[in-house]
Amino acid sequence: MRKILLLLLVVVSCPVFAQFHVGVKAGANVTKVDGKSFKDEFRSGYALGAFAEIKLSKKLYLQPELLINQYNTRLDTNYNNLLGNVFNGMTSVKLDYLSVPILLNYRLGGGFISLQAGPQYGVLIDKNNSILQNTGNAFRNGDFSMLGGVQVKAGAFRLNGRYFIGLIDINDLTNDSKWRNQGFQLSVGLTFF
Repeated sequence: MRKILLLLLVVVSCPVFAQFHVGVKAGANVTKVDGKSFKDEFRSGYALGAFAEIKLSKKLYLQPELLINQYNTRLDTNYNNLLGNVFNGMTSVKLDYLSVPILLNYRLGGGFISLQAGPQYGVLIDKNNSILQNTGNAFRNGDFSMLGGVQVKAGAFRLNGRYFIGLIDINDLTNDSKWRNQGFQLSVGLTFF
């Protein structure tokens, strides 16, 4: 009787695992902060984390992720105009976020290419204190963005290219200027099962 129950459990669980994948990913971010205090240029950072793929239908998959995203930007001269000369010539800002994107994947044709879209919430976990030491918190602790992109499936590998744009103001200093993250992310993922 135990062997029959064990065999039944294995047979029932196999289709469930065939529709659920877990993996890790790494990549590069090319980002900027939009606002009158920052240079209008993109700078590189990194992205590391894990993801899951959950089959909803033949063509739709839910892809939640947990990432550490580094965004880099540069200050322009308007930043010093907001608070005086407290930054002593510092020009770079590094923001590290713990990000949670929830993407809906729509698989095209044979299922090797998917279109992705969805929201991303980020919690600021580290900021470059060298420029903020005299001013306290300049950036809000949370960020909310929308993502859109393409994923290519090659066996256990996933190649991603996506664009994101911040929907909320991350400026925690003044109401005079709105700051929003935006950028591109390129990554490679590997599924375990």
